[in-house]
Amino acid sequence: MRNIPIPVDVTRLSVSVAKGARPRLVSKETGEVKRDRDGNVMYEVTLMVEDEFGRMELVKVSVTPEPQVSAGDEVIPVGLVGYVWEQAGRWGISYRAQSFTPVTAAAGAGVN
Repeated sequence: MRNIPIPVDVTRLSVSVAKGARPRLVSKETGEVKRDRDGNVMYEVTLMVEDEFGRMELVKVSVTPEPQVSAGDEVIPVGLVGYVWEQAGRWGISYRAQSFTPVTAAAGAGVN
C-alpha cells in the first residue's frame, strides 16, 4: 500500500489537547522510542477534535520536535495530514502535524 499524505482541513474544527506530548514508542515491550527519517524523536499528542455539528473524536497525532502543549490547551494543528495504513488485515488512519499553534496566539495574529 502506498503511503500518500492526505491533507486535513482544520478550519472548521475545534481542537484541544486531551493528553500532552510523550515520546512515541516503537515497542512497549522494549521501550524503544520511534524516530523520524532525520533521527529526531517523534512525540504523540492526543487531541479532542470537535466538528461544527458537535461530534467529537479523540485523535493521536505524531509531531517532532516536542510541542509545548498541555492538556486543556486549544490549538490549531499546522500541516496536519492523515496516512491510511493496513497491517495484518487491520487498517486505520495515522496523523502527523508539523506543529501546534495555540488558539490565543492565532487569534491575536488574525488567523482562524
